[in-house]
Amino acid sequence: MERRATAMLPEGAKARRVYLSLRDQIADGQLGVGENLPGEQRLAESFGVSRVTVRRALDVLADTGLIVRRAGSGSTVRKTEQHEKPVAMDFTTLMPQLVEMGQSTTARLLSFSYGPAPEFVARAMDIGQNEKVQIATRVRIAEETPFSHLTTYVPASIAQNYSEDDLATTPLFKLLERSGVQIKEAHQSVSATLAGPDVADALDVAVGSALLSLKRVVRDVDGNGVEYLSAQYRPDMFRLEMSLTRVGRGSARHWEPAIGQLDGGGT
Repeated sequence: MERRATAMLPEGAKARRVYLSLRDQIADGQLGVGENLPGEQRLAESFGVSRVTVRRALDVLADTGLIVRRAGSGSTVRKTEQHEKPVAMDFTTLMPQLVEMGQSTTARLLSFSYGPAPEFVARAMDIGQNEKVQIATRVRIAEETPFSHLTTYVPASIAQNYSEDDLATTPLFKLLERSGVQIKEAHQSVSATLAGPDVADALDVAVGSALLSLKRVVRDVDGNGVEYLSAQYRPDMFRLEMSLTRVGRGSARHWEPAIGQLDGGGT
């Protein structure tokens, strides 16, 4: 796998803005493989910056392997692993798809410890702030490319039923059920965030890169919180989709999610 220099960003806020914008346009296909980027002067005018600033951004894009720069012919988007089709998930059926993904990808355990539940975890799971939880951080990998950074918090009374080695090799849902937990429901939310240094290094992206952020609280049949998940996903490797159907009549006509209608989703 080609690997860029860790946490590489150009110097200067303006150059970083240009770099991140062009990098994201390449990642989502707005700038396709083999396509020429606009010239330095045109980019400078478009972003309202100097050509020196644009040059700094292009230098880093070249250093990270996203473009090829040739004297006299400009910059061209090159094919990299980032141009592989990202994992597509239907938001309406996200939970079972994520469980299936856990069985078809590999994970690398980064840290494993026990300690008091952080305040935000205790509040979300309705447990005491001093209650002991297992805290584990993993990176999930698809075809040798890291795509998600996962931190889970599980009450120690449940987590003591499986080992550190188990967590590195078996999806957490299986471990919870093996421990006797009867899972009933979960609530999750998705937003956006920026990659901090540790997450950027684990996911092989630049510090400050945009990531999808997913938070999830899982509860058992008695309503007890049994897991809190904080996950961050590379948007070039993972995307959320939703199919909608127009239903109803007259003024009551509206859009509703079409459960299970996504083609090509899953793992």
